Amino acid sequence: MLEIPTFVQNFMNQFSSAGHKIYLVGGTVRGLIMNHKVSDWDFTTSAKPEEIMRIFPHSFYNNQFGTVGIPIEHEGTSYIFEVTTFRKESNYSNVRHPDIIEWAETVEEDLARRDFTINAIAYDGSKITDPYDGQIDIKNHILKAVGNPDIRFKEDALRLIRAIRQASQLGFMIEPATMKSLNENSNLINKISWERIRDEFFKILTSDHPAEGVLFLKNAGILNYILPELNECFGVDQKSPERHHIYDVGTHLVESLRHCPSRDPITLFATLIHDVGKKETYSKDEKTKIITFYNHEVVGEKLAKKIAHRFRLSKEQENKFVTL
Repeated sequence: MLEIPTFVQNFMNQFSSAGHKIYLVGGTVRGLIMNHKVSDWDFTTSAKPEEIMRIFPHSFYNNQFGTVGIPIEHEGTSYIFEVTTFRKESNYSNVRHPDIIEWAETVEEDLARRDFTINAIAYDGSKITDPYDGQIDIKNHILKAVGNPDIRFKEDALRLIRAIRQASQLGFMIEPATMKSLNENSNLINKISWERIRDEFFKILTSDHPAEGVLFLKNAGILNYILPELNECFGVDQKSPERHHIYDVGTHLVESLRHCPSRDPITLFATLIHDVGKKETYSKDEKTKIITFYNHEVVGEKLAKKIAHRFRLSKEQENKFVTL
């Protein structure tokens, strides 16, 4: 049995008393299983939105996805408990949101629409519902799509970068079939707004495993779409007589990120691309075998401005990014 706070259990009991099923779900359950501190409490229920609002008159509902927000106060801390009616989804014409949403009868139907097995686990306060063996994947540190990964990524292309973000945050490996699908569907990232890409990318940079996250992006074929300037640096040699470099430019940049002590996303981003101008300025003397990158910092500054605009950085962020 997973341990949940009394105030959360009491909240769930109000649904049970009204004759409804309710479960903790998604990242909340994953966090409980992994013994992480949980601050976001997400629920799924058999109750329809209007039934939820009858139980909690102070709740609010202003979306098409069946999610009701319920303000909760506990020991001086304010929470918004998000409670979503069991639902099924279909037809994702914009590769982001479903065109058709229907209420589902069971929690198992609701879990079938979720992205990854580690997020497709529900808990009713006494029993875990885990139809896709997410607990096994958590134990083995594996990120795996629910069902057919091609279908999951074509439903919502943001899942492409979310997969890598969650893997880098949790220190998980990506299951081979899921990784293969990431590669084959990587072009769908072009359907996602740059603001959403930036937000997920920054979460990768500030995760516990940012270097691995960037390498996941590269190996999944996504880096070529969102940061081609960096992607092209892999394979650009730096090793030559009297030079200390042991890595190619791309690997050097990833290793620089790995050893950067900052948790500021702009500082981390600047660290990751600080030598990105070397691709365009590469030159090798065939007689001496010496490699040079004259004026790479000038070219790098121009590329940094281009990247800042693409990632929709604020003026303040851009100035810091380019200066660093």
